Amino acid sequence: MKYQEVRLHGQVNDSIEYYVTVASGEAYRSYFYETLGNTLRIFSPGNELILDAEGLSHRGNGGSFCEYMFGVEQPLPDLIKEEVRNRLVMFGASSRNDGSLLFSKRTDGYEEYDRIFLEGNAVHNYFFFIFGSVSGPLHEQQEEILRLAGKDLKRCPFVGEGDDGQLVDELMSLLGHRSALYLIKLIHTKHQRYHDAFRDLYHTYQNIPDPEFARLVELADTLKIDSYQQERIRIDVMYKHAANRRIVDEYKNILVGCKLQGKIGAAENARLTRLKTLSVRSKIPSALFYALDEVLKPELLASADEQDYLSNTRQILEGIFLHERQIDARIDGQDLVQLLKAKRRAVENRDYAFEQMLLEAAKACDEKVRDGADVFLVENFSLIITYFDRFDSTSEHINQLAFMDKVRFSEELLRSLLNNKKEFDVLGPELFDNLFFSGIMQNRYLGQFGRRKILALRKGLTAIEEGRLTLHGLQHILNDICRQEEMFNKLLMHTKERIRNFYSRYSTAQEQKLLLAEVVRETGINGTIDDELLHKLFRRVVHHVQMEELYLHNLLPRIIDERNSALRSDFLGNSGLDRFYVEELEREYFEYNGLDMEMLLQLRQD
Repeated sequence: MKYQEVRLHGQVNDSIEYYVTVASGEAYRSYFYETLGNTLRIFSPGNELILDAEGLSHRGNGGSFCEYMFGVEQPLPDLIKEEVRNRLVMFGASSRNDGSLLFSKRTDGYEEYDRIFLEGNAVHNYFFFIFGSVSGPLHEQQEEILRLAGKDLKRCPFVGEGDDGQLVDELMSLLGHRSALYLIKLIHTKHQRYHDAFRDLYHTYQNIPDPEFARLVELADTLKIDSYQQERIRIDVMYKHAANRRIVDEYKNILVGCKLQGKIGAAENARLTRLKTLSVRSKIPSALFYALDEVLKPELLASADEQDYLSNTRQILEGIFLHERQIDARIDGQDLVQLLKAKRRAVENRDYAFEQMLLEAAKACDEKVRDGADVFLVENFSLIITYFDRFDSTSEHINQLAFMDKVRFSEELLRSLLNNKKEFDVLGPELFDNLFFSGIMQNRYLGQFGRRKILALRKGLTAIEEGRLTLHGLQHILNDICRQEEMFNKLLMHTKERIRNFYSRYSTAQEQKLLLAEVVRETGINGTIDDELLHKLFRRVVHHVQMEELYLHNLLPRIIDERNSALRSDFLGNSGLDRFYVEELEREYFEYNGLDMEMLLQLRQD
C-alpha cells in the first residue's frame, strides 16, 4: 500500500517531547494542526488531541498504547499470552466483570503527563486517532478500530523499539487505503536520560560499582525522578538484558500455567526453584521475580511439602530441560554436590522416590533426544550418572569394609577409591569425608573393628596423598585389622563354647591362663599370632563374655520387667559390645523364653 507521511517534532515543556506522524494516501491534505504558545492541537473531522504544558486532552476516536514495563501490573489475559507485549487503552472503553469490553459514546478526556507516564510506560507512550476508514457513532468506531488493529497493536514489537516508521507501516496495512492515521509519540526526556544511563552501566558491569551507582543517584536527584519511577526503569532494563529475559520469561510461563491450573505441582515448583538458582548464578537481580510472585504465586498455590533433598534433586533434574529454552542450565559443581548429598540421604532413608525420580529424568532425556533435542541433554545427565556411579562404588566398598568381617582390600581397589576421592575433592575439599565417613562414623551399628578399619582407611588415603604412605602400606594396615577381627571372633566363639561345656569359673588370672591354653590348642592358632596380640585379644574376649553374661542374667530381665529402656541404652553405651551383637542376644533371649517380640521393638524405639 502506498501512502505519504508528514512528521512534526517539538517539546511542550522541559520534560515532554513529542513526535507526530500523519500517514495517508494524501498526507499533506490530511495534516491539520495549529499551535498557540506551547500548546499543540492536532485534529481531523470529529477528532482532536491537544498537548499543553501539563497534560493531554482528547476527543473523538482512538486511544493510547505503550510497551508493558516489566514489574507493572498486567492483566492476567495479557500475561497468559506470551506474544502480548503492549498495553492498549481505547478511549471510552471499560471492562465488564466477564472480561469483555463496554464502549461508551463519550470518549473525551484529559490526562496529566505524570499519570500517563506512571500508568503507562515510564519513557514513551503513543496516542492515536483515525479518519476515513471508520464511521458511525463513536462507540461503533472504537469497536471497529479495535477489530482492525487491536490484536496487532498488542503484539507489535515496533512499539517497544520506538520505531515509528515500521509501526506506521504495519498499522496502515491493517486500516486500508482510505485511512488517515494520526500517531503521537510522547517521550519523557528526563526518564529517557536516566534509562539510557542505567542501561549503559548495567550492560557494562551488571554489578554496577558503587561510585558509578552514586553518579546515577545524583543524576536522578538532578532530574527529580521519584524512586518508584527509577525502580520501574531499572527493572525494565534488567529484564530486557537477553540472558535475563530468557530465564524470567520461562519463570513467568511456568507460573502462568500453574495459575491457570490452580496449583503448583512438584515438577513446576522444582523448575521455578531451579530458575531462581540459575538467576543467582547468572547474577540476575531477584527483584525481577518479586513482581511475578506477587501477581501469580499467592499462598493458595503453594505445593505440598516434599523432603528437602528430594526437592533439591527435582529442581536440578528438571532444570536440565530448561536448555530447550536457550537457558544456560548446565550442571555445575555446586549442583553435583547437592545431588550427591541428596543421594546419600536417600540411601540412609532407603528412599526409593529418589531413584524413581532419576529414572524418570533419564527416560525423559532419552525421549527428547530421540525426538531431535540437543545432545546437550544427554551430556548433562551423563555427568550426573558418572558421579552417582562413583558414589555407589565408593559407598559399597566402604560399607563392606565397615560391616563385614571377611573383606580384604586389594591395591587395585584402594587405587580406585583414591581416584574417586580425587574426583570428589575437585567438587569440595570436605565432600568425600562428608559423603562416606561422617555418616558411617555416627552409625550405631558400626562395631569396634569396623570403626578401626574406617579410621585407618580415612587416615591412610590422606597419608597417601601427602606422600607419607603407599597403597601397599595401607593395604597391609587394613588387612592386619581384618585379621585381628577374624582372630577375635574365632577366640570368642571357642571361648564361649569352652565356658559353656567345661569351665564355670574363669575370673582369676590362673583360670583365664588355662582357658586360653585350651582354646589355643583347640583352634590351632598357636604360632600364627604373636603372644602380645594374642593376650590382648583374649582379654577383650573375656571382657566380652563377662558383659554378655551380665546382660543376659542380670540386666535384660530387669530391663524387660521394668520397661527400662534407659538402662538398656546405658549398657549399650558403656559395655563395649557391638549393638548388632547385643540385638542378636536379645532376639535369641526373647525367642527362647517365648516373650512378645513387640515388647522388644518398643524397648529399641525408646
